[in-house]
Parts: sequence; C-alpha cells; structure tokens
Amino acid sequence: MIKIKHSLNWTLAIAVITLVLAALFSIVSTFILSGVTWGVGMLIVFVIVLVGVIFDTIGVAATAAEEAPFHAMAAERVPGAKEAVLITRNADKFANLCNDVIGDIAGIISGTASAFVVIQFAQQIGQGDNSAYQFWISVIFTSIVASLTVGGKSLGKTIALQYATAIIFHVGRLFFLLEVKLKINILKNGKDRDKRKKKAKRK
Repeated sequence: MIKIKHSLNWTLAIAVITLVLAALFSIVSTFILSGVTWGVGMLIVFVIVLVGVIFDTIGVAATAAEEAPFHAMAAERVPGAKEAVLITRNADKFANLCNDVIGDIAGIISGTASAFVVIQFAQQIGQGDNSAYQFWISVIFTSIVASLTVGGKSLGKTIALQYATAIIFHVGRLFFLLEVKLKINILKNGKDRDKRKKKAKRK
C-alpha cells in the first residue's frame, strides 16, 4: 500500500512537472521561432532534437551505471561523486524525468516547430497553404527530423551503455557546481533531510 501511494505521489509530481516544462518550452520555442527565418528555424528544430537525444542518453546511462565506482570516488571526496551516487540510487525516477519528460517534450516541440518551419519555407517560395509543394516539403522535413531523432537516440543508447559511469559522473559534477556556485540543490538527499529534521526536533 505504501509503495502504491509513493508511486501515485511520484506520478502526480511528474505530471505537474511535465505540464510546467511543456508549457515553458512551448512558449519559449514559439517566441524564438516567431521572429526568425525558416533557415534559422530549421537550426532551432535540430537543436531541440539534439536536446532530446542528450537527455535520453543521460537517462539510459543512469539506469546502466553502478553505484560502486562513485562510492569509491565519494570516499576520496571527488566533487560530483556524491551526486552521482544519488543519481544511480534513484535511476528509475531520474531516467523517467530525462527520457519520458524532457525527451518526449523535446519530441513534441520539435514536431510543432517543424510545422512552423515548413509554413515559413512554403511562403518563402511563394506556395500557399494546402499546396502540393507544402505537402511534400512537410513530408520530407518531418521524415528528416524523425530519422535524426530515432537515429540519434539509438546512437545515444549505445554510447550510454558503454560510457555510463563517465556520463553520470559528469552529470554529477554539473549538479555539484550548480549547488556550490548557484546554491541550486536539484538532487534531494533523503538521509541529509532526515538528519536535519532530527536536529531540529532536538533543539
């Protein structure tokens, strides 16, 4: 029963996060695309695809990496090792966030952005809506974006499985720098939180 409740809480949280991130990414991408040419718009679409591929790769690496190497690094106080341990310990949730939330949002946004680029390009060459040219431009460009997305994620999975430890360590270092430099604690350490609560009760 506790596991089901915990799962429902996580599902609700991830749904809310997805809603907020999807809205944010959609607003930002629409704002950026509204003032650019179709060529720049195409470049932006490819960047969005790349973001999806990168996060998918990180998500797979999180599930493939093992804790042991990071524990050894943490014992030597290597920056980022502690964060890497937390990532691998919560690999299912971390992968869910990277693959299913950010990765899927990037896929949806890239599709919307692709439609915008197609319309811009069709207008550039003097072709209106629902023309045969616009139809074939849409088919070709959508196929290219889809092939890059699928091919990129396939390559990313191969890299993630082979270099899982290195990838998660670098992600851990990034989180470490965010926490030290910007005071942004993305990874919540449950043990540290419990210790703080116990200290507060004693006082």
